[in-house]
Amino acid sequence: MHLDPLAIITAFGLIFLAELPDKTMFASLAMGTRMRPLYVWFGTSTAFIVHVAIAVGAGSLLGLLPGWSVKLVSALMFGFGAFMLLRGGDDEGEEDAGGKTVTGFWPVYSTAFMAVFVSEWGDLTQITTANLAATNGTWSTAIGSAAALMSVSALALVAGRFIAKRVPLKTVQRIGGICMAALAVWSIAEIFTG
Repeated sequence: MHLDPLAIITAFGLIFLAELPDKTMFASLAMGTRMRPLYVWFGTSTAFIVHVAIAVGAGSLLGLLPGWSVKLVSALMFGFGAFMLLRGGDDEGEEDAGGKTVTGFWPVYSTAFMAVFVSEWGDLTQITTANLAATNGTWSTAIGSAAALMSVSALALVAGRFIAKRVPLKTVQRIGGICMAALAVWSIAEIFTG
């Protein structure tokens, strides 16, 4: 098992920026207002780890293709990610409805796990994780991606309201989209230079 610190930081940065304005951040924030935040975090973190494992497995299979085709698929995925972030989707309005308080570890854990597990299928961060695993290594990508997703969930639970009032989520989306677009161009350039 080889860990590349740059690949871990790259995965963390991209996934963190892509997940920050995502609906699961707002779901975590909403669940944290009615449930014990630590239990919510355990549930969301477990769901994220399962999704990272699935994405990394898919990316490992993608990594078996010839180098130029992996770079082309990577460029297309990064381009798609840039498009999704820059198009200005309004995921921020999707919050959990209802005011019922849920108590106890297992009810809170399972509610948080299922909310994230179901909503993250085919999500931008899952696609980006698979893409990064194909090009940057399985374990490094898994560690960086899982840490980013768990950090966003914790951030939403601890300081979500503060961030929503002070940092425009559109700005975060644009920064993430520009980074994805740059990686798409870089991947295309590597096809012709590598």
